[in-house]
Amino acid sequence: MDQETDRLDAGAVYERPLGDSAWLQARASAVEQSHRHRYGDLIEEDRHQTFLVESSVSAEAMGADWMGGLVWQADDYASDAFPAFDYRYTAPAVFAQVERDWTEDLTVSASARYDDHSRYGGQFSPRLSLLWRPGPWTVRGSWGRGFFAPTPFVEETEAAGLSRLEPIANLEVETASTASLDLGWARGSWETSLTLFGSDIDDAVRLQPVSADRARLINVDGVTRTRGVELLGRWRRAPFVLTANYMYLDADEPEEAGSARRDTPMTPRHSAGFVAMWEEHDRGRLGFEAYYTGAQPLDDDPYRDRSAPYWELGLLGEVVLGRYRLFLNLENLLDERQTQSDPLLRPARTADGRWTTDAWAPLEGFVANVGVRIRFGG
Repeated sequence: MDQETDRLDAGAVYERPLGDSAWLQARASAVEQSHRHRYGDLIEEDRHQTFLVESSVSAEAMGADWMGGLVWQADDYASDAFPAFDYRYTAPAVFAQVERDWTEDLTVSASARYDDHSRYGGQFSPRLSLLWRPGPWTVRGSWGRGFFAPTPFVEETEAAGLSRLEPIANLEVETASTASLDLGWARGSWETSLTLFGSDIDDAVRLQPVSADRARLINVDGVTRTRGVELLGRWRRAPFVLTANYMYLDADEPEEAGSARRDTPMTPRHSAGFVAMWEEHDRGRLGFEAYYTGAQPLDDDPYRDRSAPYWELGLLGEVVLGRYRLFLNLENLLDERQTQSDPLLRPARTADGRWTTDAWAPLEGFVANVGVRIRFGG
C-alpha cells in the first residue's frame, strides 16, 4: 500500500471587544485533502472536504465567565472508484458554557451543545466538571456525553480500502458517556496523582465479515465499556527527575453474536513506564526510559489469540561543547519486534482485504540516532 496526498487549508479569525467585559469572536476554516491510494493493483482516488464557521460571545457577569455561540460545520467525501460511499454531512449547532469560582478553592464549569445533524437529527452533548484545590491536594472531576456520525472509515478500511465493503445501510449514530476523577498531591520534591476513568459507548460501529471477500459495517448490539486507573509519581531534585507510572485497563465489548462479552482487542490490561533524567544547563543530559506493555487480546489473528508482553528500553545522552551539542539516542535496546514471534503476512487475505496482522508490538526493532546541533548567534 502507498498513498499520495494533496492538502489545501485556509482559515481566518476575527475578534473585537464589546464593552469592558465582553468579546466577540469569529473564525472560519476550510480544508481539502485529495488522496490517491494504491492497494496492490487497485487504485482508489478520493477527496475529503471540511468547512467550519463559528461565532461566539464571551463575557463576565454575575461572578462567572460566560460564553455562547453558533457554529456550522460540513463534512464532504467523494470517491472516484466507489461513489456509493459518498456522503455530505452538515451540522448547524448552538453551544454555551459557564465557569464560576464558588469558593477560593472550588471552580465549577458546565457546558452544552446541540447539533442538528443532517442525517442523524438532533444530538445533545452536555459536560460538567469541577476543580477543588484544598492545600497540597488537587481534585478534578468531569462527566460528559457526545456523539459520532458513522462514516465508511474504520481502522480496517483505512488499511485495505473500500473495495470489499458493502454499501452502508441502517447505521445508527455512536454515542459515548465518559467520566473521570483525578486526585493529585504535590509537596516539595514529590508529586503524585491517581486517576479513575471510564466510558460507555452505545451502538459502536464494527466491521463484520459477510463472506470470504466481503464485509459490512454494523452497530454493536450492546455497550462497549472501558474502566481504568492510572498511578503517576514524580520526584524532582536538581539535576535529577524520576517519573514512574502504571495503568490498569479493563475494556470489554459484546461478542458478534449472542449475549456474551469479550475483552476489547488490542487493549493491554497492564502497562507501566519509568523515566530517569539527569540534566544540567550548558553541560548536558543523560536519560534512561523503560516501558512495559502487557498481553493484549487479538482479533482474527491466525497465529495467536493473545499477544506476548514486552519491554521497550531506551537511553539518551547529550553533551554541550560551547555552541555544539552532541547527542545519542538509543531506542528499543532489547530489539523487541513482533516478527520475532510471528509473521506479519497472513496465510490468506481477510474478508475486508487486509494481508497483514494487527501490529501489537514494535515493528522496527533497535534504532540508534546520533548527531550534532549547532547554535548560531550570541
